[in-house]
Amino acid sequence: MGDERSVDIYGLMEASRIGERLRGYIMDCVGFHTFPAAGLILGVFMVDLALEKLGAKPGDRLYAVSESPKCLPDAVQVITHCTYGNHRLRVIDTGRFSIALNRFSEGSTAPGVRVFIDAKKVAAYPTLYAWYTNDYNGGADGKALLEEILRAGRSVLSWEYVNVRFTPKEKWRPVKCPSCGEMVPENRLENGVCRACGSMAYYEREMKASGQLLN
Repeated sequence: MGDERSVDIYGLMEASRIGERLRGYIMDCVGFHTFPAAGLILGVFMVDLALEKLGAKPGDRLYAVSESPKCLPDAVQVITHCTYGNHRLRVIDTGRFSIALNRFSEGSTAPGVRVFIDAKKVAAYPTLYAWYTNDYNGGADGKALLEEILRAGRSVLSWEYVNVRFTPKEKWRPVKCPSCGEMVPENRLENGVCRACGSMAYYEREMKASGQLLN
């Protein structure tokens, strides 16, 4: 993995003649992500293209889907302010490097724009293509890789109009999990216990820790 502190992303943007708007997006995203990862920089170009084709701008009430959990969601969050916490970002791990943006809708679908890396187009950039096909060993923030991404910009992307499907907000009532004693939505119970006590258990309680539950 390359050392992100050794990559002068601003200098690379200068050399690639990146415009002021995109420079601002990139610097904001890098600050949030903590380093200029290839997927993050590609994500900036993808979000910018999606906004243009949707006729939208940052600050509009938008909703987003990221088809990858790696790097791409951060570009979406920083530029569009669609976040997991405000329920306007969904991450659906399809394995594809793609995003979709749409406006608010009262129904169960909304017209939107989907942007993705085009395998045919990216083949014109050997280092980027190697990264895209998982045949690259230079690190996600390698200088040669970032140079190619900044030079390629939108030229490796394609887009399409889509109707984004979503599930309207569910109503639920709270119940107490009989195992851990914490309140959870009733529709999150599995086999009578909450998911954290079942299929999504991710920790073991250390009984000597402070703040432990008391019966």
